[in-house]
Amino acid sequence: QVQLQESGPGLVKPSQTLSLTCTVSGDSITSNYYYWSWIRQPPGKRREWVGGIAYSGSTWYSPSLKSRTSISRDTSKNQYTLQLTSVTPEDTAVYYCARMGPITYNVYDSLRDASKYNIWGQGTQVTVSS
Repeated sequence: QVQLQESGPGLVKPSQTLSLTCTVSGDSITSNYYYWSWIRQPPGKRREWVGGIAYSGSTWYSPSLKSRTSISRDTSKNQYTLQLTSVTPEDTAVYYCARMGPITYNVYDSLRDASKYNIWGQGTQVTVSS
């Protein structure tokens, strides 16, 4: 079955860069019409879509985080990575990687809708603190 596993440091200092990797098994991140996102949930708040990468390699980002976010992939390792720069304590959250698809239309609207994702990683806590 398809499994997603997040990895990365659990503690990041303010102003530094948060870097997380999602390792995918049971499916290829290049499978047609599938999309792979990062979604986070700050304490006491709703889940928030951070950004995503398509099977083709195209990327989309949340407008509120776009200036600080980069998502890339390594197809040889079947992994995709989130980098969030200049973090503050407001970036403290559980970060999830998740898969959506197959989707062939309204991609951007679907990416931002957590209910569209059918496979989730277990999540990883990231705390921003000095």
